[in-house]
Amino acid sequence: MRIGVAVVRGRSMEPTYVDGDRLLVRYDGTPRPGRAHVIRLPDGPDGPRPVAVKRLTRREGSGWWAERDNPREGIDSWLVGAIPDEDVLAVVLARLPRLRRRRR
Repeated sequence: MRIGVAVVRGRSMEPTYVDGDRLLVRYDGTPRPGRAHVIRLPDGPDGPRPVAVKRLTRREGSGWWAERDNPREGIDSWLVGAIPDEDVLAVVLARLPRLRRRRR
């Protein structure tokens, strides 16, 4: 089992995840509809896009339909189509607690 940490950037997964949230992810997990995943979006007009956290909603042909939780922000399959299997990189297992800064 390959485990890692992903950091949420942007607002496309609000209210589920907010900018700066750290997520525990499993890289060799089986995609599951309804759960959040780390995916690679296709390149845009300005070049490669960063990897993203999106919710897989259903199987679509040879890939997965990935949606954002916040329909007013970000990019998802409604704009780029289904995500190929090889671009579903990890399944989100849990949000990690935020670290508190110590006051001095």
